[in-house]
Amino acid sequence: MNKNALVSGAVLGLLSVMIGAFGAHALKDILLTNGRMDVYETAVKYQFYHAIVLLIVGMLAEKLQGPWVKRATFCFAGGVVVFSGSLYVLSVTNMGWLGAITPVGGLLLICGWACLLIGIMKID
Repeated sequence: MNKNALVSGAVLGLLSVMIGAFGAHALKDILLTNGRMDVYETAVKYQFYHAIVLLIVGMLAEKLQGPWVKRATFCFAGGVVVFSGSLYVLSVTNMGWLGAITPVGGLLLICGWACLLIGIMKID
C-alpha cells in the first residue's frame, strides 16, 4: 500500500463532502448569482472521482512496478488542486481569467491516468 496516495485520497474525499455541502448551502446564493453552480459542481465531482482513484492507487501500490504510483499520486493530487481549485475560485469570484488555469490541472489529471496505465502495464 502507498500511504501518501491513501492519505491524499482520504483528505480529498473529506474535503469533497465539506466543500460540496458548503457550496450547496452557504455559497448557493453567490453561485446562482454568478451563474456558476454547474462549474462548482463539476469541481466537486472531479475532486471526488480522483479522491476515490487515489484510494485505489494506494491499494494497488504493491502490484505496480517502479515509480509510477508516486508519479500518479502527485499528478492526481496536484491536478485536483489546480483543476478543482481554479473552478472553485472562478465560481465564487466570477473572474473569467481563472478558466485559463483549469486546463493545467486537467493535464495533470490526464498525466496521472497515463502514469497509472504505465504502472499497470508493467505488472508481471
